[in-house]
Amino acid sequence: MPHIVVEYTKNIKDQADIPALLKKINGILLLRSDLFPKGGIRSRAIELQDYLIADGQEDDAFVHISLKIGAGRSDEDKKEVCEKLFEMVKHHFQLLFSSRYLALSMELAEFSEAGTYKHNNIHERFKKAPR
Repeated sequence: MPHIVVEYTKNIKDQADIPALLKKINGILLLRSDLFPKGGIRSRAIELQDYLIADGQEDDAFVHISLKIGAGRSDEDKKEVCEKLFEMVKHHFQLLFSSRYLALSMELAEFSEAGTYKHNNIHERFKKAPR
């Protein structure tokens, strides 16, 4: 953990530079390795083909980001990370936001470890001594 899911409408695909956005998201999370183990960070994007925004009369667009983390981080840490992420998201989409109708949103979902199942050997790579 954390897992990040970016949903975005297909009408902004060519301008959104989603691969760069995912790198920026991971970059912010990597700065907080005290909160999020490097080997647990997973970011992905889903292009939405079917959607309807408001009354459907305009070529509106949206980007919604879900940040899912396990329980145990302080409210201050969660707030700091979420604010940094959302400020980066607003900056990333600044030009697009100024040129079209666009809704940006982000949510944090926190859950207990009970009921989650994991099998991950990626963490081991980061525990090894550098060569």
